[in-house]
Amino acid sequence: MLQTKAYGALDKHSSLTNLEIERRTPNADDVQIQILYCGVCHSDLHTARNEWKSTQYPCVPGHEIVGRVTAIGDKVQHFKIGDLVGVGCMVDSCGTCSSCAEGEEQYCETGFTGTYNGPVFGGENTHGGYSQAIVVKESFVLNIKHSEEQLASVAPLLCAGITLYSPLRHWNAGTNKKVGIVGLGGLGHMGVKLARAMGSHVVLFTTSPSKVEDGKKLGAHEVCVSTDANQMQSYLNQLDLIINTVSVPHDLNAYLQLLKRDGSMVLVGAPEEPHPSPEVFNLIFKRRQLAGSLIGGIAETQEMLDFCAANNIVSEIELVPMDYINTAYERMLKNDVKYRFVIDIKTL
Repeated sequence: MLQTKAYGALDKHSSLTNLEIERRTPNADDVQIQILYCGVCHSDLHTARNEWKSTQYPCVPGHEIVGRVTAIGDKVQHFKIGDLVGVGCMVDSCGTCSSCAEGEEQYCETGFTGTYNGPVFGGENTHGGYSQAIVVKESFVLNIKHSEEQLASVAPLLCAGITLYSPLRHWNAGTNKKVGIVGLGGLGHMGVKLARAMGSHVVLFTTSPSKVEDGKKLGAHEVCVSTDANQMQSYLNQLDLIINTVSVPHDLNAYLQLLKRDGSMVLVGAPEEPHPSPEVFNLIFKRRQLAGSLIGGIAETQEMLDFCAANNIVSEIELVPMDYINTAYERMLKNDVKYRFVIDIKTL
């Protein structure tokens, strides 16, 4: 076993603090990784504080991991020592159900194993990227093609990036499509960048007038301040697709009305409490769809990383030391970050 320094929570009330955890000795199909950077996802905060009522303690969060291969098992074929690699939200799945067979491991019928907090439906705990090293099955390790200088900004692509890329691809964002992105946070800013790179006409919806110029700099063709009824009215029946990244309960009707006939709104934000139920007539009179989406499978995540490398897309980040994480969580709750915290793991 490998003794590894980490940072985590001992219970839902405690601040994150220094821990020591064990990593397994690499099996034949394992890759051992020295973690260089780890992005900070809102899911980390939810889990550390047991807001989703399923946390296993001690909890070591972190599923936006970038690092360097330091050891490999005898049967590893696609990675070698020294390679730059990534690990996202999953480290295992059943591998045999229809979803896994179709490369959609995130929808594994028995529940994928999270990079931290163990299997979705319960099982042995796992520890994430707020640590110096991790050991992962080769089939859940991703190749990083960005330059070494971009690595810190690549880390959030492993969750925020794929969370937006997957629905944009599934609902066929691209040329001749008008795509709305609701919210300009860690998820939303990636949606703006990705939809623009796919060739869509991008409309950002934000409650913050102060984010109008930021939205345009990040690639939005238009920015609508959603608290302005007149601005919202001007987009009625205009959009092919809306990706809603907001993770607090809010009225969905205002956005459903902006969709064209056969348009879709996809929810990727995960609020602690449910959204108010939408008005059914906003759906049935235009054959609109209200849907949800979860990250992406391993193959699609690799596709996203390659797409981002080819288009020079990275996340906008604030790089912080490990002992800043509790302050970072409080700032996240106030939306006080542009747009993703990333931990420099060498400070652990």
